[in-house]
Amino acid sequence: MHDFFLPKFNRCITSQLIKWFSNFREFYYIQMEKFARQAINEGVTVAEDLTVSRDAELFRALNMHYNKANDFEVPDRFLEVAQVTLREFFNAIVAGKDADPSWKKAIYKVICKLDSDVPEVFKSPNCLQELLHD
Repeated sequence: MHDFFLPKFNRCITSQLIKWFSNFREFYYIQMEKFARQAINEGVTVAEDLTVSRDAELFRALNMHYNKANDFEVPDRFLEVAQVTLREFFNAIVAGKDADPSWKKAIYKVICKLDSDVPEVFKSPNCLQELLHD
């Protein structure tokens, strides 16, 4: 493999990657809040009634945003974390915590503990080719 095929991570590229991932994270949390509020408006009273499955409207919204062409098999772990996130938002809103401007920080702390390791395929220099050919 020749080095000239590998991206060079200079400050500009790194900054762009940070913005890109930050936007993805922001969209995720916006959707969680939106769907939690929608559930409350529909009369849901306990978080345990909220589930996130592959046929859920929330999953479809996230998948369309992150995986438009369905190039990636969404891991079950994503569904588990999305469900925990949705329930955290629901419980916080029901408890009136959203009156505090920094109410989401507690949720972010819970969710970041659920992070998984980056899959090995993403660490490979041939990542893009490997993902597109699988």
